[in-house]
Amino acid sequence: MLFVLLLLLALLGMPLFAVIALGALIGYSEQSLNMTLVVMEFQRIGELPVLVALPLFTFAGVILSHSKTPERLVDLTRAMFGWMPGGLAILGLGLFALMTAFTGASGITVVALGSLMLPALLKAGYPERFSLGLVTAGSSMGVLFAPSLPLILYAVVAQQVAPGQGIRIEELFLAGILPGILMLLLMAGWAMRTGIHLPKVETPKPPIGLSLKAAAWELPLPFVVLGGIYGGYLLVIEAAVVTAAWVIVTLVAIRRDIEWRKLPAIIAEAMVLVGAILVVLGVSMASTNLMIDTQVPQRLFDAVEPWISNKYMFLVMINILLLIVGMMLDIFAALVIMAPLIIPIALAFGVDPVHLGIIFLANLQIGYCTPPVGINLFLASHRFGKDILVIYRSTLPFLGWLLVALLIITWWPGLSLWLAGRM
Repeated sequence: MLFVLLLLLALLGMPLFAVIALGALIGYSEQSLNMTLVVMEFQRIGELPVLVALPLFTFAGVILSHSKTPERLVDLTRAMFGWMPGGLAILGLGLFALMTAFTGASGITVVALGSLMLPALLKAGYPERFSLGLVTAGSSMGVLFAPSLPLILYAVVAQQVAPGQGIRIEELFLAGILPGILMLLLMAGWAMRTGIHLPKVETPKPPIGLSLKAAAWELPLPFVVLGGIYGGYLLVIEAAVVTAAWVIVTLVAIRRDIEWRKLPAIIAEAMVLVGAILVVLGVSMASTNLMIDTQVPQRLFDAVEPWISNKYMFLVMINILLLIVGMMLDIFAALVIMAPLIIPIALAFGVDPVHLGIIFLANLQIGYCTPPVGINLFLASHRFGKDILVIYRSTLPFLGWLLVALLIITWWPGLSLWLAGRM
């Protein structure tokens, strides 16, 4: 009855954090627990050192999206790889992944970078349907690459739900590399196949030297940050500080892409996003503790165990569930709601929590562009002024390749665990 009431309130437009908080408060009351324990969860998550990285990476990503960095990267891509069959589309996928990894939001990539890439693709002779599909589906790339905010958030939730597993955020950063590259390679192969059959279109390309000079401040950032993390020179928090400082110095102080007087508004925009994530995370952790105390995950496991003979059948069911959830919920909300329920059950079936995290994020990433209600579909339809059915048809080939990648990621744990295991 309580679940039906909460679902009805959510459908009527009640904010997600309020729905979760209400459910937690009612549950605490029914268990005769002090309701101030719900508020204390905010203090507990505030003591997690890794959460310092969340606002810093978010701030850096918002600055990048407001600057002229996307334009400079698109020009550099056209200058260096426009001659390759499918070269512009392939490098576009790389830019989408880079942008989403640093901003943590696929929607920002659709609006900011997609608006630049779509005209460039059309001008280079790519079919409109292919170009729309590439921009819409490609903008979801990057969720599996560091320093993606969903990766950080999954690590935080997993550490709270399964503290004995020793899950480290650096492991997840490494675990996402090969699965993320697999997704990019499959989509890049499709782009190359399309590019081979394009008619030769003579479009003026920016000079390589000038394009490299224009992007000189942006290009070292991924190598410094990711190289520092993977090389063991920087902790995640230190990498977040370096990223935030780098974009302020280069884009605000040196390049003057963003005026100093606009910086407070950008900080406010970034912190609103962070605040929304932390509010949902806090009330979700309170709800999670209640579910663990009342053995909800164990009861769910007991209910599904007779119907599931092994962990692979379990993973099939989880993939289907997460694809549906990814279509309806924002990735951050889906993580903090579903991960606490799924992680304990997955551990009971013998699924590695790091592998599960990559499966989790790969599904939610695909959910961004899965009909009928994937958020990227509606953003692309609104931004590019195209009918939603046109966007649906455009993304289907790319969606097919992403699902193939998801199957490989699911059935081949070593793809996710090999690099993490060598840390």
